[in-house]
Amino acid sequence: MRELVSFNHQIVPAGNVSVSGVSSAALYGKGIFTTVAIYDGLPFLWETHWRRLLVNSAKLNIDMSNFSEAAVKYSLNEILNENALVNGRARTTILDESANGIWPYGGEFKTSILITTANSRDIPGDFKLTVSPFRLNSASPLAGIKSCNYLEKIAALNEAKDRGFDEAICINERCEITSACMANIFWLRDGKLFTPPLETGCLAGTTREHVMENAECFEVPDGLESLANADAIFLTSAGIGVVQVAEIDGRKLPKTDHLILDLVPGKN
Repeated sequence: MRELVSFNHQIVPAGNVSVSGVSSAALYGKGIFTTVAIYDGLPFLWETHWRRLLVNSAKLNIDMSNFSEAAVKYSLNEILNENALVNGRARTTILDESANGIWPYGGEFKTSILITTANSRDIPGDFKLTVSPFRLNSASPLAGIKSCNYLEKIAALNEAKDRGFDEAICINERCEITSACMANIFWLRDGKLFTPPLETGCLAGTTREHVMENAECFEVPDGLESLANADAIFLTSAGIGVVQVAEIDGRKLPKTDHLILDLVPGKN
């Protein structure tokens, strides 16, 4: 992460950011975020990211009335320029610093906004995928929301990395494919592109939406057998763009030149 960040529209060193330790954000992880890909100094699909922030904040009752799209985008561009980030990623985090009835306190009730930047993630050429032993609950109130309560996904990702894989597929309580830990998933079979529907509990990813708007794709609630018979598998997110999986649990997958690889700028 770059040293300078934007916190409540002020550029400050990352170490100077302070969030109340008795706030809902600190005690319960109450907050939402979005990671925006930066290409040639410009945020990619910004309007889609902002729309999702508004939808997610409403679902979790997080007050964003003090933040306008114009002001947040200005702060985003300001920190990009300050950190001289041309290609990389920026994370906008909305933190609910209000109190909660379980642990009330008399401090100031507010919502804070933090924008951090970083270089693009390093993606190995032989990207290896496995299946996570941890199930996703499609009925969870956090299903489909990009909340700051991300520990389950991090635990699943770390478990996969401990076994020598780069990512893991998450399935729900009905044994349906949902996504990877940190990305949406697509697969190719007989020339047709497929992805899980949102009803499985997967995140409504901005890159996912972009792919579905620009390529013929079918939403299907399928099990792991679909991936066992897939001709190609792709992961998508703002952090990684579009990545073609080279191997899934030891089964090597051939490379393809499907148009999904050309829908997002940068290295795939």
